[in-house]
Amino acid sequence: MTPDDLVLTPIGLRFQGVIYPCTVGKTGVTGRKREGDGATPRGVHRLVGMLYRPDRIARPAPWAVPIRPGDLWSDDASHEDYNMMVRAPYPYSHEVLRRADPLYDLILLTDWNWPYAVKGRGSAIFIHQFRRPGYPTEGCIALSRTNLHRIAPRITLRTRLIVP
Repeated sequence: MTPDDLVLTPIGLRFQGVIYPCTVGKTGVTGRKREGDGATPRGVHRLVGMLYRPDRIARPAPWAVPIRPGDLWSDDASHEDYNMMVRAPYPYSHEVLRRADPLYDLILLTDWNWPYAVKGRGSAIFIHQFRRPGYPTEGCIALSRTNLHRIAPRITLRTRLIVP
C-alpha cells in the first residue's frame, strides 16, 4: 500500500492521509462477486480510467475522457460486450453513463472483471458520487461530490483501490 492508494477502511476511503466518508454496495463487501448481487468486490483493483461530463464539469485530469451522449456500459452477461463501454443504440442490458442526475458526472473506472470479463462475475465497479450520505450503491464505491472532485485530480494510473 502507498499513500496514493484508495483504501477502504471501516470509517471511509483513505487517500493521501485523509479519510473520506463513502458508501459501498447495499449488501456489503464480498469475495464472491456476482452480477446484480449489490456487493462491492474485495481485492486490489487498478484504476484504469476516468470519465466526466464535459457539459457539467471541467476536465478533472488531463487523461480524463468525456462522457458523450449515447455512451453506455454493458451489464448483459450473455453478450460479448459484457462489462465494456458501448454506444447507443444498444439492444442489450446496459447502464446509461450520461445520466440526468449527477451520480456519473465523474467516474473513476476500476479493472474489476476487465478487460477479459468472466460472464456473470459482475460489471462496472466505479467510484462515483453518492446520492446522499449513507445511501448504498449497487456495488460501486461512492463519495460526496466535493470529496470525489477533491480526489480525482490527484489520481494517477498507479493509484489502486484496495478493498480488504
